Amino acid sequence: MQVSRPVTPRRVVISRVYPEIDRGRYPVKRVVGESLTVQADIFADGHDRISAVLDWRQGDGTWQEVPMIFLENDRWQAEILVPTPGRFTYRIRGWVDPYQTWRAHVHSFLAADLEISAVVWMEGITRVLEVAGSVPSRRVSRLLREWTDRFAEPNDVPQALRQLDTLMHDIAAIPHAPTQYPDGEPGLPLWVDPVDAQYTSWYELFPRSAGSQPGLHGTLNDVIKRLPYIADMGFSVVYVPPIHPIGESFRKGRRNAKAAQPGDPGSPWAIGGDAGGHMAIHPELGTFDDFDRLVGTARDLGLSIALDLAFQCSPDHPWVREHPEWFRIRPDGSIQFAENPPKKYEDIVPFDFECESWQSLWEALYGVVEFWIGHGVRYFRVDNPHTKSLYFWEWLIDQVKQEHPEVVFLAEAFTRPAVMQHLAKVGFSQSYTYFTWRNSASELRQYVQELVSAPVVDYFRPSFWPNTPDILPQSLQEGGQAGFVTRLILAATLSASYGIYGPVFELMVATPAMTPGEEYEDSEKYRIANWDWECQDSLAPLITQVNQFRRHHPALANNRSIRFHAVDNDQLLAYSKASLEGDDVVLMVVNMDYRYRQSGFVTLSLQDLGIAPDEDFVVSDALTGSRYVWHGPRNYVELDPLKQSAHLFSVNPKS
Repeated sequence: MQVSRPVTPRRVVISRVYPEIDRGRYPVKRVVGESLTVQADIFADGHDRISAVLDWRQGDGTWQEVPMIFLENDRWQAEILVPTPGRFTYRIRGWVDPYQTWRAHVHSFLAADLEISAVVWMEGITRVLEVAGSVPSRRVSRLLREWTDRFAEPNDVPQALRQLDTLMHDIAAIPHAPTQYPDGEPGLPLWVDPVDAQYTSWYELFPRSAGSQPGLHGTLNDVIKRLPYIADMGFSVVYVPPIHPIGESFRKGRRNAKAAQPGDPGSPWAIGGDAGGHMAIHPELGTFDDFDRLVGTARDLGLSIALDLAFQCSPDHPWVREHPEWFRIRPDGSIQFAENPPKKYEDIVPFDFECESWQSLWEALYGVVEFWIGHGVRYFRVDNPHTKSLYFWEWLIDQVKQEHPEVVFLAEAFTRPAVMQHLAKVGFSQSYTYFTWRNSASELRQYVQELVSAPVVDYFRPSFWPNTPDILPQSLQEGGQAGFVTRLILAATLSASYGIYGPVFELMVATPAMTPGEEYEDSEKYRIANWDWECQDSLAPLITQVNQFRRHHPALANNRSIRFHAVDNDQLLAYSKASLEGDDVVLMVVNMDYRYRQSGFVTLSLQDLGIAPDEDFVVSDALTGSRYVWHGPRNYVELDPLKQSAHLFSVNPKS
């Protein structure tokens, strides 16, 4: 039997590295200003001491290193602050440390009150020389000559050790030991996004419904007129459904009627017609000059425009004629339309991402994204990405972010958890969630804790939406105004990113097409709506208050710090968040009952709030301006949904 020779005489083992996603297949995510805390089990055989460092670099740049700190039970840790958007790599190096091993050996002699021979001291000098050998310089040589004679037989052993430690610190050298990773991995990927990839507030509106005259098709200029109103409410992103030409063939009518009537505008998601496809603007909306002006005006107001990225076509799309090979052809020669039984979408034909010409298809779709980036778009809400190739998204997002690391992709995928999470792994910056259907305090608490637990928290960024054009949930159908208020506050404070289906939410539209069901009656997807933007019953003033609370409190810009607090009434939900620096703390208490007053005692984890056990503290409600002095962990709350559904408290020690 032939015995294979060892590749390297490694001794240090590195395992259980955290964070890593699928053993380094996908990058860990952070935003600028966040820390990356890396931990690992690092150990070796025997009793020799080891040292370790965390290396990191951006792109192919120079490696930088941070010493790792021993925690306990072979667990080590290091932390870095990620400075700029882009792709990074981090890795761990560990080695048997000859000097620290010798130093521990000397301390064991001292503890046993044993004499330390000259040979032991010379061994220490040898260890220093081994370390210094990796740093050839005149300064190191001078230091060694100056210090070596002092250690033949020192009279003051503790002082000698301190001096030797000083020498090691001055040399400041780390041995160039072989890099060691679990299973030989070359390093782990890290993707750093701008802060707004995690912290945004979205406002959705249909441009064709932005006009002021009933039945008249709105324009991009009408949207421009609405931007100050949206900015004043405190939103950061204005999301518009597809603005492209709409097909005529199989056009849907109002209330999703199979046949359109004269004047019915059709669904914006049936993209493409005689006026063009994905790189064209619907003629009734305006021109590219109008669009560029929209983007520029939004930017001046502190807003960003998000486009809907719907990779599908109407049967009239130019690509259907020019590239029939990109679509699935049925046996009768017709192109397969979209369907999700019992629903049929004859006005939409999906792409075949596995067709023989898939490369040209993928490149064409990449060209669509680059085209709109060229017009100043940095946000894309992606329609049903789970119905397209997951490998396509991985390729496309990577291509885009190599050139434009600031671009944000929001995945509109209400599907199975594994698929939703995989979309986040392959690159989506934010993701729609199941928040819409989590209604009780216990359901929300459990779900949010899942989202902020490892490893999900390291790659999946949730965006909470109370409603969408496709979803009118039971909580809004049955909850009345209190239902809208409660869901708004929950979405805006449980998640760093949230959004609303704009005027429909503001005006509390809640009539379903049928009961039970979640479709809107006379949905805006199939008609031009006319909204009363000045309605006295609008939730706009409250929305403005909530967004102001978000902007004034950096604690709400992250999800990792969320902590839930015990309440003796299961209709009340209490939770807090803290800023990364710990200097801003907010506490939310929400009544989950839309009909009746609920009260109870909240038992706070004072440590999470930065409050001493015997300290008075003040909680100030942003919604009412009320201030309360609390003491200790147990405090009383009472909320009447007909008057106030929640407390939005800032927490401060009593001054």
